[in-house]
Amino acid sequence: MTHQAAPPITYVERFAVDDAELSALHARAFGGPESSTPWAVRLGRHSVTWVGAYDADRLVGFVHAVTDGGAHAFLLDTVVDPAYQRQRIGTTLVTHAAAAVRARGCEWLHVDFKPHLAAFYAGCGFAPTGAGLMRLS
Repeated sequence: MTHQAAPPITYVERFAVDDAELSALHARAFGGPESSTPWAVRLGRHSVTWVGAYDADRLVGFVHAVTDGGAHAFLLDTVVDPAYQRQRIGTTLVTHAAAAVRARGCEWLHVDFKPHLAAFYAGCGFAPTGAGLMRLS
């Protein structure tokens, strides 16, 4: 009996976004209700790039980056399906996003994260910085 390896995860930049599929991924990973978010419109309007991780035709990871139109880009919504975590999918998503924004002329990539994610982002190559946050609502 021979065992075949699982097909590799594929990474697709600027994939055709299915709002329901991406909303469901976020609901699985972050908890909370599965309500449809208008992702395609948001990404098209605000993001310089986005990257999806696929296991065959199933979206299992996502990240996007917005830009200030100059040297800075900001990483947002890094997410990996809980069933696929701890397989370096998140790190690979960030690597692809960083390469894409670099290719578009950005010099700096910023990310905000909660303290429990510090090791993950350090592993992606981010250095710690001081930052400020103001709650507007």
